[in-house]
Amino acid sequence: MAKVIAEKVQEQVQADSIKIVEIKHTRTMKNASGNDVEVVDWTEEKSVDQAISQCEVHKANLEAKLTECEAELAEYIAIRDAE
Repeated sequence: MAKVIAEKVQEQVQADSIKIVEIKHTRTMKNASGNDVEVVDWTEEKSVDQAISQCEVHKANLEAKLTECEAELAEYIAIRDAE
């Protein structure tokens, strides 16, 4: 699932106003002709600071999973190479 991220244009933009982002969650489907088309599943809006925070947490979780995966891979390779 892909995301299209863009700044949400606000009617009355003030210098100290909170910036909002619009996130469109998309997926690829086939149309009647068999061509790939991008379809929006849902759209959400949130403050850019909240989006950054959530993304940083997601990144930390992915990095932890990658560390676990690398350790597991090292164990498999050690078993394969042990004779």
